[in-house]
Amino acid sequence: MELCFKFTTPTILLLFLLSCFFFPSTEAYDALDPNGNITIKWDIISWAPDGYVAVVTMFNFQQYRHIQAPGWTLGWTWAKKEVIWSMMGGQATEQGDCSKYKTGNPHCCKKDPTIVDLLPGTPYNQQIANCCKGGVINSWGQDPTNAASSFQLSVGGSGTTNKTVKLPRNFTLKAPGPGYTCGPAKIVKPTKYVSSDGRRVTQAMMTWNITCTYSQFLAQKTPSCCVSLSSFYNDTIVPCPTCTCGCQNNITQPGSCVDPDSPYLASVVSQQGKTNSFAPLVQCTSHMCPIRVHWHVKQNYKDYWRVKVTITNFNYRMNYTLWNLVVQHPNFDNLTQIFSFNYKPLNPYQDINDTAMLWGVKYYNDFLMQAGPLGNAQSELLFRKDKSTFTFEKGWAFPRRIYFNGDNCVMPPPEAYPFLPSATIRQNVSFINLLITLLAIIFACS
Repeated sequence: MELCFKFTTPTILLLFLLSCFFFPSTEAYDALDPNGNITIKWDIISWAPDGYVAVVTMFNFQQYRHIQAPGWTLGWTWAKKEVIWSMMGGQATEQGDCSKYKTGNPHCCKKDPTIVDLLPGTPYNQQIANCCKGGVINSWGQDPTNAASSFQLSVGGSGTTNKTVKLPRNFTLKAPGPGYTCGPAKIVKPTKYVSSDGRRVTQAMMTWNITCTYSQFLAQKTPSCCVSLSSFYNDTIVPCPTCTCGCQNNITQPGSCVDPDSPYLASVVSQQGKTNSFAPLVQCTSHMCPIRVHWHVKQNYKDYWRVKVTITNFNYRMNYTLWNLVVQHPNFDNLTQIFSFNYKPLNPYQDINDTAMLWGVKYYNDFLMQAGPLGNAQSELLFRKDKSTFTFEKGWAFPRRIYFNGDNCVMPPPEAYPFLPSATIRQNVSFINLLITLLAIIFACS
């Protein structure tokens, strides 16, 4: 007996939704940065009597997602009974039980050490290159010269040859909270070093890499930003969808948001600031998002059109440094001028130039203050019209998607976008004509 299953479109859609529910994807593929990742390179640069000396470097190859204060935290599990004798450029958060060592005082004896970066101002004799930035790593697209962080460690009890050294396992990276998933360590070709005069090349004794990728789903269960829209040709301001990042719930969860008009605002914010939680403390709004991006179609000229972009911080716990905005819109291939923001085109698919990365000018507006009067940054963009594609109809003037600091922001539903007045007039005229026709038929038949 032959069994035959016929799947209709609704059935396929239902199966897809069920698979998403029972097997939630945590894959970190980003369509606008398909090759973005953080690569950790572990270079053994010399052997020691009972182990080795290694330099560990984290390279942030993500175009627009950076690691902001309070910085990265790196952890792993030793394969044998290794111990960290000393470190430079970083430190273990706990020493662990080192009581069995009668001579010497190891830096860390834990089976699963946790490493953090040293702070700026660390004495020079404790530094190495690319260290001591408080764990902050810039994105590759925004500032490639500061997109790496390094530390050096002296390891004992590991073996002293390539065959006896065992690779650590279970790497974890927090930046500063969850979101990154790290793969296993893989041995690669030893890193080569070129001398400052370029006349000599040396290489590491052994090198392995660990690749860590980001998932917004793992980082937080709710969105972290939303988008609102407006235009010069319509009085409607389309707000962020209600409860985008959560709902006001001060009855069951007191203190879930802060009223900006509260007389006790200063004491609430200072008290909350003493906690170590990374959860945002947001201003009470209908959307409850820490960040709102507003896109306003400002003016229309004969050959150009102008947009104003405003980023507002509603988070009382966060001053966003090194912030960036990624916007996808088909007219970015004809961007003529941008005011008060830096701009870089992102072309992940080479021939398509519809995505831009925007960020603040250093010492001017690269520091997005916490919620309050100064908690916003804004700029204007001037686009040249392409007569073959340009239109204000059907929401074309609004962005397709917006990221803030690498997280996808929630857009309003398409049917809520501001529409052209002419479209309203046409709809009203069509309705009136239809009504008149119907009335004429009724009277003719009566």
